[in-house]
Amino acid sequence: MGILIFGLAGVLAFLTGLALELDWLCFVSKPVPIIALLLWLRRAPSGPYRRWIAIGLALSLLGDMLLQWPADLFVFGLGAFLLAHLAYLRAYLLDTRRLAPMALLTSIGSGGAIFALLASGGLGVLLVPVACYALAISAMLWRALARLGADLDRQSALLAAGGAALFVLSDSLIGFNRFVSPFGAASYLIILSYWLGQWGITSSAVTLSTSIPSAKKPPAPSREIGYSK
Repeated sequence: MGILIFGLAGVLAFLTGLALELDWLCFVSKPVPIIALLLWLRRAPSGPYRRWIAIGLALSLLGDMLLQWPADLFVFGLGAFLLAHLAYLRAYLLDTRRLAPMALLTSIGSGGAIFALLASGGLGVLLVPVACYALAISAMLWRALARLGADLDRQSALLAAGGAALFVLSDSLIGFNRFVSPFGAASYLIILSYWLGQWGITSSAVTLSTSIPSAKKPPAPSREIGYSK
């Protein structure tokens, strides 16, 4: 409960900073929700999946601070988030490496459409960095969706897929607002979809702590007396 309150306090403080245009409040409160997720992640069963999700969250935290910094550090923030997507990609590959053609086509279509839209706005020297980022986030979405059809915990797979999709949405809104056409509600939609996406990805690890024991529960002993073949 304490972690939840801590995280929600950060969310409310950041939204208040946006509404009142208090840059200092946005700066100090923006990392709080991700820090709360890192603390909550400790409840997940230890292992490679939790470790790579934690690395992704830590890199996202770095990206948050770089993007929120008063100087224009967009390229560095982009790089931090690119590495975060690769960390999540690595986590998803631990569970399954099946091709999942429909997931692949969906991800290619989404990533291609997003990149084409951003490129139409004129990326200039950012063309190559944004192309690499679009490739990384498309691959991350592909592997998250691929977990849905694998023999895995259903709840974990759904949370990871939903979180990845929201992360893609958030990044798409950032690009659209920055390079194509700024719009009024962008800041709120970007940050809320981002935090919800990170919550879904983190939850995909935490939920395993309750699903794994039940999946491995031994069968009840038979009451029949006699022998069996």
